Amino acid sequence: MATADADLAEFMNAVIEHGVPPMHALGIRVVELRPGYVLGAAPLAGNGNHLGTMYAGTLFGLAEMLGGALFVASFDVERFHPTVKDVRIRYRRPATTDVRAEASLGADTIARLRREAEDHGKAEFVLDATITDAAGEVVAGTTGTYQVRANAVRTIGS
Repeated sequence: MATADADLAEFMNAVIEHGVPPMHALGIRVVELRPGYVLGAAPLAGNGNHLGTMYAGTLFGLAEMLGGALFVASFDVERFHPTVKDVRIRYRRPATTDVRAEASLGADTIARLRREAEDHGKAEFVLDATITDAAGEVVAGTTGTYQVRANAVRTIGS
């Protein structure tokens, strides 16, 4: 991973730690982040349920975070912010190990979203993610709808 990419992942982990403390408490972390690609992880330790497998909420949180991370790597955080509109998850098998989740957006999609956000103040994208266990077996898949939205313009005195 290049230094700039490592810096992006480190920045996103700080965002999670300070902006979404419950997600940080679950051990959800960004492992790799660059424009158009994100890889996240969550540990089994501390996230077990009554069956000894990973808590479903941890799997969901890990997948949901990917859209925000891709935003941070691909858009101007001074001018825009991400929001999640919908996330659907399909649990396929119990996770009995640490897990990883990855998702990507193509360069053409990112360019289109940037143009739409510039022109209309918002843009929407759908992101598919796959969550795998330590053996590479798929434990869940998600489809999320996210928006890139323009930050409100503040004037003096407001």
